[in-house]
Amino acid sequence: MAEKTEVVVVGGGYAGVMAANRLARRDEVAVTLVNPRRTFVERIRLHQLAGGTDDAVVEYRRVLAGRVRLEVDTVTRIDAAGRRLETASGGTVGYDYLVYAVGSGSADLRVPGAAEFAYPIATLEEAERLRPALDALPARAPVTVVGAGPTGIETAAELAEAGRAVTLVCGGVLGPYLHPRGRRAVARRLARLGVTVLAGPGTEVTAVTPEAVRLGDGRELPSRVTVWSAGFGVPDLAARSGLSTDALGRLRTDTTLTSVDDPRIVAAGDAAAPAGLTFRMSCQAAVQLGPAAADTVLSRIAGSPPATVDVLFTGQCLSLGRRGGVIQTARRDDTVRGLHLAARPGATLKELVCRGTLWRLAYEARGVGRGERGEQRRAEPVS
Repeated sequence: MAEKTEVVVVGGGYAGVMAANRLARRDEVAVTLVNPRRTFVERIRLHQLAGGTDDAVVEYRRVLAGRVRLEVDTVTRIDAAGRRLETASGGTVGYDYLVYAVGSGSADLRVPGAAEFAYPIATLEEAERLRPALDALPARAPVTVVGAGPTGIETAAELAEAGRAVTLVCGGVLGPYLHPRGRRAVARRLARLGVTVLAGPGTEVTAVTPEAVRLGDGRELPSRVTVWSAGFGVPDLAARSGLSTDALGRLRTDTTLTSVDDPRIVAAGDAAAPAGLTFRMSCQAAVQLGPAAADTVLSRIAGSPPATVDVLFTGQCLSLGRRGGVIQTARRDDTVRGLHLAARPGATLKELVCRGTLWRLAYEARGVGRGERGEQRRAEPVS
């Protein structure tokens, strides 16, 4: 019997699971997924974990192909020359090919006091730390959310709907990605929920204390809990391993997602930086980049040239509490259109997207997401 090709996927988020499931369809490939958690994190529901309306985790058996071996551990170093991974448990994992799908987390909290007193919300552990801090507050104690991208907007709305007194500090524009019409719809819903939105010049945060947030224009806002959602960063595993990274720390690749340093390392998701291509960090990109990375690996195993990655964007959807939402449509190149869907229909569609994303992972795990090369079916969640 021919020996199987060992492919290891580092990171069990949306991109990593999609890549592992696609690879596991091939009998000649043995797939190992290395991930620090035993459960899959629905990152697009972390604001709900903070608000107490969801736990944001599901069992891997629901979304991961049965042929994928799950190893619960943290990779500390990639030995590209030796084709092995070093792990926090002290062990090693060998590979023939590696899919680098470590995702992203909170950006470095460089604002004075932010690292000590603010609560990031980009990871499960951060959201789990935030939840009891909120529970310990009096109902109308002031809460500040810093950052007005999707995470900040959704978190502010979720907490306000639960009865919290929330101020959303934008540091610039509310929802920078949104079309002005979509932005107005978001602002109206936040106003109805009682969220105070501070946008425009002077709203950048300059300091965080245990009881307040200071702004660039000199204002000081009372804040018993400050939630930090401004920006994302990526793990430094690639850089620590001597691999080429971009200014954000993402693994530098060619247009097939192959590392510029090593043809046996392929990247997917938020931690990939394909040359000449710019993809918004999102679940929407991840569920397409994961299968694309797997296809690149399978092409290299077969000795055929990999295809250039192609990601289709359809927009962005925001939940604004459990009873409201905004769906912002976009062209396939991720430039926004004037069309959006708001209010209760927006909330309904957003929830369908969240459920549909899990369904897409399971669909790939069952082996029906794609036939042979060239028969791709696109995944198009708009989160």
